[in-house]
Amino acid sequence: MSQHQILTPQAHADLRIRAEAGGELGDGVMAALAVPAEFRRLACEFPILFRRDGASGAWGALALFGFEPGENLYLQAPRWDAACRPLSIAVQPFLIGRAAGGEGPSQVHIDMDHPRIASDGEGVRVFEADGSPSPYLEEAIEMLGLLDDGYQASADFFAAADRYELLEPFSMDVTLDSGAAHRLVGYNIVNEEAMAALEPGILAELHAAGHLAPLYFAMASMGNLGKLVRRKNRKGHG
Repeated sequence: MSQHQILTPQAHADLRIRAEAGGELGDGVMAALAVPAEFRRLACEFPILFRRDGASGAWGALALFGFEPGENLYLQAPRWDAACRPLSIAVQPFLIGRAAGGEGPSQVHIDMDHPRIASDGEGVRVFEADGSPSPYLEEAIEMLGLLDDGYQASADFFAAADRYELLEPFSMDVTLDSGAAHRLVGYNIVNEEAMAALEPGILAELHAAGHLAPLYFAMASMGNLGKLVRRKNRKGHG
């Protein structure tokens, strides 16, 4: 369940957030939403895969953390063993909200049922004593803006990928040192052959729209799959 509220210094003056990493704090997930604007940063750490929603037909991108539900192989509580995190994870428990109808300026909301909401005076302050945003909140607001902008821009990215058939189905069988087997199915990756066959004019179009670099970063990120398997083996999971 979620309990979203508009964040204000009047209603949340004493609010504190647990900022450490932990599976029980929302970090125990196999994958998280990623937006093309952050592929450059994420490609250094995580495989970036794509999935089409069966109901809406909309595309989304995911940074992969593990091979089974609830598994995050980068999580070494109380920290992540990674140089970065997807914005969708880093901003929790904050989120962008808008007035009914989607018009007007965006608002910072907070999920008061999120496990990062601290109790007993623990955690990082959201507001200073004078009601001004704490450095922690200021950073969260900046990340929310980046995530929202990136999400809004992603529709054009996926429209271009669809138009030129640049995504293809992907599956992977993973056999661990223990003999245990896992299978990744239902995902898509950038089609390298289709990318290589693009005409110069299309390449120029994709570059001018800012879509070309994220496509290449997503392709490069697939080198992290082998690293993820090695993480799985080191943890000795079946």
